[in-house]
Amino acid sequence: MASSAFEEIVEDFEFLEDWEDRYRHVIEMGKAMEPLDEALRVPATKVDGCASQVWLHPVIENGVFRFDGESDAMIVRGLIAVLRCLYNDLPVGAVAQVDARAELARLGLNDHLSAQRSNGLRAMIERIRLVASEAV
Repeated sequence: MASSAFEEIVEDFEFLEDWEDRYRHVIEMGKAMEPLDEALRVPATKVDGCASQVWLHPVIENGVFRFDGESDAMIVRGLIAVLRCLYNDLPVGAVAQVDARAELARLGLNDHLSAQRSNGLRAMIERIRLVASEAV
């Protein structure tokens, strides 16, 4: 059920065999994102459970889910970019159907993130699913 944008990441990861190269790729994805407007970095958009500062700003228009995000940690900003590829532009009702754990496992991220980063990633996914479920 992954989007074509996420499938591109999977293909890139297959090409990049070294984990340092994969981390660099994730970080570059984060750097390529537009920064989240400072006015949107408020307690309501802050994600609890992350070791670093993380803000997610979801927008649902015409039944389509999208979100932007920001973090003060480069790797986490890259993980936000990965999640954007996984979830953005889905019908809001389809967000809960995405098996993020299985999709991210295709990248091998589960085996290569620290426990703190894994917990933060789970917290971001939970926030995305919660916002989408409240909008359905």
